Amino acid sequence: MAGARSANVPFKGSPRPTIGIEWEIALVDKVTRDLSNTAAAVFDAVGDLRAHDGTPQVTKELLRNTVELVTGVHDTVAGAVEDLRATMDTVRRAADPLGVDLFCAGTHPFAQWSAQQLTRSEHYDELIERTQWWGRQMMIWGVHVHVGVSHRDKVFPILNSLLLAYPHLLALSASSPMWAGADTGYASNRTLMFQQLPTAGLPFQFENWPQFEGFVHDQLKTGVFEQLGGMHWDIRPAPKWGTIEVRVCDGISTKTELSAMAALIHCLVVDLDRRVEAGEELPSLPPWHVQENKWRAARYGLDAIVIVDSDSNERLVTDDLMEMLNRLEPIAKQLGCSAELASVAEIPVRGASYQRQRKVAAAAQGDLVAVVDSLVRELDT
Repeated sequence: MAGARSANVPFKGSPRPTIGIEWEIALVDKVTRDLSNTAAAVFDAVGDLRAHDGTPQVTKELLRNTVELVTGVHDTVAGAVEDLRATMDTVRRAADPLGVDLFCAGTHPFAQWSAQQLTRSEHYDELIERTQWWGRQMMIWGVHVHVGVSHRDKVFPILNSLLLAYPHLLALSASSPMWAGADTGYASNRTLMFQQLPTAGLPFQFENWPQFEGFVHDQLKTGVFEQLGGMHWDIRPAPKWGTIEVRVCDGISTKTELSAMAALIHCLVVDLDRRVEAGEELPSLPPWHVQENKWRAARYGLDAIVIVDSDSNERLVTDDLMEMLNRLEPIAKQLGCSAELASVAEIPVRGASYQRQRKVAAAAQGDLVAVVDSLVRELDT
């Protein structure tokens, strides 16, 4: 239980169930296919790119091999993804003369963490000083989806129930089977790497907003983080934007899959929001089941048997997914993302990114340069 004192954490609130997406993109050398520490030159060439609402559309990340593409605030998945496409075209034009291609996956198949250069900033310097070896290991990429929520009192009921869908989101997006030249045996090595940071991992399941404010007070007082952005949960409130931010997904390798995953997240949050509005008590899972589901999805991906309710019943994640997609169809129609949601079902048929990467590696007799080549090609599909 958090302390009796609490911080005041105002939640801006969003009058509509808006969507925004952050897509972390790696820079790779056109010839060697290793990571390229050229983000500063890319930023210089791109200039100050901003959305219609003033949001910077290209931002820096911890490592100088990464650019993050950021949308403005949108009402539809299609609008957000088109926003990203236009930004990516600009970044690609800037990267091309530098001998650099764009790539997205949860990890790079063979790059070495020790060769990566850090972006210098007060926040990042403090992060590395505190986390040391584990902080330097964060050669990972993800996708973050923000969905607008109208009132703070809805946030934790929605967030806690959203954890039921955690393994589905991770299994579908898993794209980090390889690390530093070796197959890890995991579908998502990124997920387990990232949770080594002291403020990362699964969120606490608070009952209400005041409990969260008590937690924030305790974290600030004890120096665990200096500001809310230092709380790197897999799903977290973003109070200044009035959103719930879903950070579960590995780096997503194609625009089609990005659209699909964004639609699934948008529909899940809006469905739960409407059920709260209707006075329903939302289902949740004990933290130990949530933790186990996270590990199973990271390890086995689309072959994971996941725990689906508080009575400890289990089901193959893809079987449960199909039922989930059917249930969300009416919401998708209302949100204008029916086609994108329907395309979620194609991911297990085609194979998730982690499966495709292993297939390419096997066909190339273990040559991981071929895996990067395939991921570079996929980005436009």
